[in-house]
Amino acid sequence: MPKRPAYTNPVIPGFHPDPSVVRVGESFYLITSSFEYFPGVPVFQSHDLFNWKPIGHVLTRREQLDLRHRASSSGIYASTLRYHDGRFYMITTDVRGIGNFYVTAEAAEGPWSDPIRLPYGNIDPSLFFDDDGRAYVTSQNGEGYESHIIQYEIDPSDGTILSEPVVIWRGDEGPWLEGPHLYKIHGRYYLTAASGGTSFEHRQLIARSDHPYGPFEDRGEPFLTHRGLKEHPVQCLGHADLIEDIQGQWWAVFLGMRPIDGQYSPLGRETFLAPVRWTAEGWPDIDVNTGTVMEGFFDAQGREVPSIVEENVSPPQQDHVSSTVYESGFGPEWSFLRDYEAARYQWSEQPPGVTLIGSRYSLDDEAPAVFACLRQQHQQMQWSALLDYQPVSEGEYAGLAARLNHRGHFFVGIAHRKGHRVLLTQMRNGEQTEQVTCADIPAEGSLYIKLFADREGYGAAYSVDGIHWSDSGLHVPVSALSPEVNGGFTGVCIGLHASNAQGDTQPAFYSCLTYACIR
Repeated sequence: MPKRPAYTNPVIPGFHPDPSVVRVGESFYLITSSFEYFPGVPVFQSHDLFNWKPIGHVLTRREQLDLRHRASSSGIYASTLRYHDGRFYMITTDVRGIGNFYVTAEAAEGPWSDPIRLPYGNIDPSLFFDDDGRAYVTSQNGEGYESHIIQYEIDPSDGTILSEPVVIWRGDEGPWLEGPHLYKIHGRYYLTAASGGTSFEHRQLIARSDHPYGPFEDRGEPFLTHRGLKEHPVQCLGHADLIEDIQGQWWAVFLGMRPIDGQYSPLGRETFLAPVRWTAEGWPDIDVNTGTVMEGFFDAQGREVPSIVEENVSPPQQDHVSSTVYESGFGPEWSFLRDYEAARYQWSEQPPGVTLIGSRYSLDDEAPAVFACLRQQHQQMQWSALLDYQPVSEGEYAGLAARLNHRGHFFVGIAHRKGHRVLLTQMRNGEQTEQVTCADIPAEGSLYIKLFADREGYGAAYSVDGIHWSDSGLHVPVSALSPEVNGGFTGVCIGLHASNAQGDTQPAFYSCLTYACIR
């Protein structure tokens, strides 16, 4: 039997863009962007760079991050995680909020400090600690083709600015030079940043110097990109961060997308891993249009392990590759839309489940709607629950939802329509909205509901006994929940949603919450 593959790409599937990583002793810690979702900046831990578990969030208090009035795809952009002299540092941008800031903590799990604001830069600030203890902020500045990288020195203990910002790099003069990181490797300073916008022209550039402020020698070509491989299953590579493991092997974490049929990416930008090779000239190499960054299995050296197909073996009868049941509270994998109001989410142990009290906000609103969610991690999945809910107001509803943003979402649940309890399935696709109601459900009691996705789109079904299912009658194309059509920087989150335009909803009790990857 072959050895078990060391890791699977993407190493963190689903909407987890702009990864940044640090090693502390034998442990690795990684963070990603979170935009309008709260708490902000999910944190992951690993002992091998291959297997990651969520351990919390950095920004967990309104005093740190208030997203209640933030538009879709605003909020927290690319963040950088660093460790120095016994403390963790997370530096980021709160877009259309307080701007650039950093927080610190003694442990990656927190608690993290209140924000220390910084006056310079546009988005994507990074932090570098030199061998002499001096600390530099390296940040994107400008917009579009005018983007460039600036740098200045701070006192990390309190954020005191110790030098005025100077322009240190303009990259390849492509649009949106962003996500910069400065390192000292093999005695030289390396400056890397993404260019081309975070889509199909995305690429990672690098330059080097003998001084932290340059002048920087450009490599002259990207060291990570798939922009020349339009048919490749993994696209948009960039926003890379470099890390050295305890054996001295260098790696990179970076975002990538897996567009369906080369067009639609409902999962958004995901976190990938690949080994870094150093050339004889002293430059790092990952994948420059060679197609080696793939989704699939890889050994500890980053070499792809081919799938093993045994002949004369019948395919498995089980449709579900894997499933996860949620019944004991909101763990670190959960997020909320713009805010967390504890009184609207109450878990119980007997029977195990969670009760939601919906608000007047819906998923159409750029507002803190009641929506507790997980990242969709597979192109083919189902999200199901047993829902006990008795709405009494016209227009009141509760159920399951898949959300890209306020312009693209899909819902199935129980609603009150014209004096009756009905099954409601509805969607939004840009300016287009559609809903289907079905009165063929019991007037009271619990109902099984599920929302499912495949490479074609999203649909829903319901059941009285959890065995015999009926289709809800509404399906939407995958494009409706894809950023390529309805914009933004996020991927689909699936979760629990309740709303009532007239005020609060009746309590909606969810049990048997299950997320499953399906074949």
